Amino acid sequence: MLGEKIGSTKGQTTMKPLPAVNGLLVMESVEIGSGTIAGAEVTVMATFSSSMRANGSWYGECPNSGVLMAADGVATGTYSATGAPTADGGFTFRGIAYFETVAPSLSALNGGAFVFEYETNADGQSTWDLWEWK
Repeated sequence: MLGEKIGSTKGQTTMKPLPAVNGLLVMESVEIGSGTIAGAEVTVMATFSSSMRANGSWYGECPNSGVLMAADGVATGTYSATGAPTADGGFTFRGIAYFETVAPSLSALNGGAFVFEYETNADGQSTWDLWEWK
């Protein structure tokens, strides 16, 4: 069941191509942004590797390379998502995130599963919205 929204960030995404696999595109995306997660002001940094599937959809992973930095510490995150290109030249992804932290302000993230929507436009401007998954 979808729970409460726990936060959102806005940022900038840069992408670069990686070697194709079986003729299908693979991209690396680096996100840097800021916002509020679990009530704490955070800077977010993440590196995703996304692969195009034969049907045109995309699957992406961020294995322990997501970071939320708050004033009292950091949280590391693992994310996976599926998505597709948008008509305006951006991307849209839906996925799940797991976090680990010792930062008191982000402690509500420990042990939880969080679903997210990630959108980026053709200029790389992005939004990331997260909800609890109960």
